[in-house]
Amino acid sequence: MNHTEFEKKGAEFLRYLQIERNLSTHTIRAYQTDLHRFGAFWQTINSTEKQEITITRAFERYCVALYHQHIEKSSIARKISSMQSFIEYLKSCGISLTITLTRPRLDKKLPEYLSIDEIFYLLDTIKLQDLPTRRPYRDQAIFELLYATGIRCSELVSIKFGDIDLEQKTIRIYGKGRKERIALFGQKAKEKILTYLKHERPEASNQQEKLFLNNRQEPLTTRSVQRIIEMFRTFLKIKKRITPHKLRHSFATHLLNQGVDLRVVQELLGHKTLASTEKYTHVSTQQLSELCDNLHPLNKFESDAE
Repeated sequence: MNHTEFEKKGAEFLRYLQIERNLSTHTIRAYQTDLHRFGAFWQTINSTEKQEITITRAFERYCVALYHQHIEKSSIARKISSMQSFIEYLKSCGISLTITLTRPRLDKKLPEYLSIDEIFYLLDTIKLQDLPTRRPYRDQAIFELLYATGIRCSELVSIKFGDIDLEQKTIRIYGKGRKERIALFGQKAKEKILTYLKHERPEASNQQEKLFLNNRQEPLTTRSVQRIIEMFRTFLKIKKRITPHKLRHSFATHLLNQGVDLRVVQELLGHKTLASTEKYTHVSTQQLSELCDNLHPLNKFESDAE
């Protein structure tokens, strides 16, 4: 396969992901970016060496270049996964490629999350007039809804008026692979949404309009939501990075620490497998200490002796 054929089949692969696999726009964009960057690298090599090198050799050199650029292991692993999916698609088209792809071993990291006190401080203590934004009601509603539901940033910006039931306090969410689930939220989140609709959101003309809009009355982007959440970080007394996904981590961690069943959390998060949810079963040092104080036989003995 030469570079021209790669470009043609790459475009067909992306259409396949959209139509046949019904993947989300965010996921397809990630595949597109990975294929485009490899294609650009391959084309540069061909131009430099003034000859067409094979796709196998080009991808091997691409992976080496990524390592030398100190790209994170997770990013390299994703690019390799994208190529593996592309190769599987080519097989279905009767095209066989032999490329040895070995994903880097990823370091296991516990999810970072905010404490309940930090969440409540950001939600309940900061005054509207102190928020450096033209849409304080919207931004508060976004923060509240992300934490209340645990939905992804891409899922939040996709919410339409027809998806949300304020009476039942539910939202129909279309997650990865367009898999549908129901997200739940409480009274506080409902009140924040209603306040936003009353004070800042122009009345919707139909049920297909997106719930959250930017200052130009256009649908909000994921990057805009990330900036909104980052804005709240400045109000914390200690330096701690906040992202929409960290609020998702906080949602899952706090539910599990309160004793909610793991499979319930899996359903709320929209995880395909239980293994994806199990990473949230970490317990804080303070909780471990309390468990030890309350349950360890030696501590019980000392209490009885007193």
